[in-house]
Amino acid sequence: QVHMEESGGGLVQSGSSLTLSCAVSRLTFNAYAMGWFRQAPRKEREFVAAVDKNGGRTYYADSAKGRFTISRDNANEILYLRLNNLRPGDTAVYYCAAAGTGDLGDATYSPHSYTNWGQGVQVAVSS
Repeated sequence: QVHMEESGGGLVQSGSSLTLSCAVSRLTFNAYAMGWFRQAPRKEREFVAAVDKNGGRTYYADSAKGRFTISRDNANEILYLRLNNLRPGDTAVYYCAAAGTGDLGDATYSPHSYTNWGQGVQVAVSS
């Protein structure tokens, strides 16, 4: 069974930075695109960022462009999300997700395109 565990969340002030990590096991990590989603209270889960299996192609939500950076370490099977200039509106539980293919293309943005999920990590940003 695939295991995915996020870490690196916390409570920070507006303007701060965090780096989220997602350690993956029992998955051929370098064969699949990976993504980050987030879910705020009383809201639907929304796409944040994704990366293809090789790390060469990245996708971002408009809210993440210029502030967040997704990357992956295929040798150690870890997915990262660097969060810069955090705002209170970024407060949410952040989830890493594994796709069922190496690059989802236009399907990248839908949570239904992902087959495995972590348990999530809380990010809270105070003003």
